[in-house]
Amino acid sequence: MYAVALTGVLALVVTVSAGVGPVSIPAVEVAQVILNAVRLPVGVEFTGGGSGLLRVPSVEILTHAPFGFAVDDTHTAIVRTVRLPRILLAAFVGVALAAAGTVMQGFFRNPMADPSIVGVSSGAATGAVASIVLPFALPFGIGLQLAAFLGGIVAGFAVYLIATRDGRTPTATLLLVGVAIQTLLSAVVSAMILFSGDSMRRVVFWLMGHLKNAGWGDVAAAAVVVPPLVVALAAYARDLNVLLLGEVDASALGVDVERSKRALLAISSVLTGAAVAVAGVIGFVGLIVPHGVRLLVGPDHRVLLPTSALAGGSFLVAADTVARAGTIELPVGIVTAAAGAPFFLYLLRTREVYEL
Repeated sequence: MYAVALTGVLALVVTVSAGVGPVSIPAVEVAQVILNAVRLPVGVEFTGGGSGLLRVPSVEILTHAPFGFAVDDTHTAIVRTVRLPRILLAAFVGVALAAAGTVMQGFFRNPMADPSIVGVSSGAATGAVASIVLPFALPFGIGLQLAAFLGGIVAGFAVYLIATRDGRTPTATLLLVGVAIQTLLSAVVSAMILFSGDSMRRVVFWLMGHLKNAGWGDVAAAAVVVPPLVVALAAYARDLNVLLLGEVDASALGVDVERSKRALLAISSVLTGAAVAVAGVIGFVGLIVPHGVRLLVGPDHRVLLPTSALAGGSFLVAADTVARAGTIELPVGIVTAAAGAPFFLYLLRTREVYEL
């Protein structure tokens, strides 16, 4: 029920957001533009055959457009080319951060945990800043997004390896190692910023989080990575529920504790690394959204995980809409922090906090 309602909220937020900008477009017209883009497969056609001994025909999938609303061509171009890629990328990033934050809060049994707690965000920031400030030092011409993703994954797995001893990874040790690695990498980033010269503005803008240059390629990459990983996390929802009882009780109830911890950490790290790689460091989504949703639906991760993911997508789309609606575009990380912190304090003052 909650998931269905939040899916509708996400669709509504996306539609309204696509109409906001220097050229205002009614939500109804935005919906018509989106529906006009729908194509249904109706058949397959084999054409040509090439030349020579081996003739391989090309395959073309025939499609039909069920909708044909009369929409202004300029509005269609604005929605499809400029706004929709950015909005959909924001939705995917919000889903990824909120899902990873939900897992981290359950994993550490602490509602103050967020996706950056195991150093992934700091590692991604290090990789991204290095690609901007020291591109000559990176092998094979690695770009900013790939450098950020690899930096996040390396940092996350380094934290896990350092915290693991004799096949066991104590949660407290993992948390402390994560804090230490975050501090170290923050120092590295600060040092690179100090010597960034003309690149400082670009570095700072990226570190504040942004979705300004989103394209359909970014959306396609996020669509391939985010939904399967969120589904994979949902498959561990029962194990995560049992882990809330403590590792000893979870093991007694038949959960392979270390295996589940490895899987949850690995999937959450990849989700966070992918989100930071395409959108920079966006804070508060993975902290405030799972916490707020938990107050609404309770701590059962079979419900909490999908609802938090959907709410995270809506929250980040709304925040990015605010960020680009003014005369001067703001990094979306500023908006999420400015909106999230007061709301978080309000929740803490007026609602009961669930003990995890």
